[in-house]
Amino acid sequence: MIEGLKPYSKYKDSGLPWLDQLPLTWSAPRTKSRFRLRIEKSGRNHGLELLSIYTHVGVRPRKDLEERGNKASSTNDYWVVRKGDIIVNKLLAWMGAVGVSHYDGVTSPAYDILRPLQEHEPVYYHHLFRTPLYLQLFKARSRGIMDMRLRLYFDELGQIPLLCPPIDEQAAIVKFLDYANGKIERAIRAKRKLIGLLNEQKQAIIHRAVTQGLDPNVKLKPSGIPWLGEVPEHWEIRRLKSLGTKFGSGVTPRGGSAIYQDLGVPLLRSQNIHFGELRLQNVARISRDIHLKMSGTHVKPKDVLLNITGASIGRACSVPEPFEDANVNQHVCIIRPIHSRCDAEYLAMFLATEAAQTAIYIAQNGSSREGLPVSEVKSLPIVLPPMVEQIEIGVCIQRDTRLARDSAAQIEREIELLREYRTTLTAEVVTGKLDVREAAKRLPDQTDEPLPPDESLEDLVDDEITEGDEA
Repeated sequence: MIEGLKPYSKYKDSGLPWLDQLPLTWSAPRTKSRFRLRIEKSGRNHGLELLSIYTHVGVRPRKDLEERGNKASSTNDYWVVRKGDIIVNKLLAWMGAVGVSHYDGVTSPAYDILRPLQEHEPVYYHHLFRTPLYLQLFKARSRGIMDMRLRLYFDELGQIPLLCPPIDEQAAIVKFLDYANGKIERAIRAKRKLIGLLNEQKQAIIHRAVTQGLDPNVKLKPSGIPWLGEVPEHWEIRRLKSLGTKFGSGVTPRGGSAIYQDLGVPLLRSQNIHFGELRLQNVARISRDIHLKMSGTHVKPKDVLLNITGASIGRACSVPEPFEDANVNQHVCIIRPIHSRCDAEYLAMFLATEAAQTAIYIAQNGSSREGLPVSEVKSLPIVLPPMVEQIEIGVCIQRDTRLARDSAAQIEREIELLREYRTTLTAEVVTGKLDVREAAKRLPDQTDEPLPPDESLEDLVDDEITEGDEA
């Protein structure tokens, strides 16, 4: 998309220490001259839907994310949001939790609501506020002693200069970015589908190995479980509770996001638990003092971690060796196998099979509680080969799924490059380094059909401020 785009023909000195030049017709007033802080309470029985702001996707109705995270017990006297308002998560603005609302609704008093003072194109400011440049400005203006305790209040946000093109240019920029970002997003989703196919191939290999073994000529017997079918006759069917010494979920310590810090002990959440692996790129961290007080939720190597609430319920992985100290929150269950009976890697692979996921689905829907209670985890039926065979199965699965895993990893890297490209393109357009006015004129007024909600939302639940974080 950058090919063929050129800078503006005329620039002027911006007068800003963090930006050399501005297009000649642009201005840079302070945010408080273009937006005001809006505090309008909803009252009781308001009938408006609850909105949340996420660092990756912006403002979304909570109904789109039902059962994917914490739910507010009441939204009485929440802040009213109107279409075109900018919602700012004071705690996470510096990480990108700021964006325009396309909905009327209500949101937590932990957020700030910015309402425009004059005509503008709100989506332009949505893009501007989420650029790396503005995230740095937000962080510099935030108050707090460490990153995870920073708060951006409006008295500081209001001092930040805005890059303001004329209103017709704002509209042209939004039109161009909608088109360009739509093309990039469709390319990303096509690659995700390919990853999905590779994962299906991998899961088929795993399912065959952990339910029927490696010997194609082995004698089978009915498992007695309708959704499982036949299993090797020398294998056992055991309840999970007989195979472990520890079953339990964790907690999130009191104090909301103020408990998190840059350095410390990992607090593993649902977005860190994936089929077959722990992902620690964006792990939350707590102090060692808090970690020591949470002695019942310490994670050890060769534990199996299972997500028990939310859209990612059922995702499981084993903890590798060696592994640093860690805890889990209330959305993750620790299963500590008796290692003489059950190999952790084998158990995690079995829990990832379609058969085990069916058992989890049945147990979840049969429970009177939201999510999967630990008592139901303990009752899950497990197909159990002899210990030597469990280890052999794990070795063969690693060998037979290597190509699918490597291919998926390569595609993930390609997706990351596309995301970086999108971020760079957006930043260069909204800061005036590229002139897209003529390009926007050539674009069709009617773009492609809107994309459906991004399934990756399931990993964004913990980005939001939950009820009580500001207490």
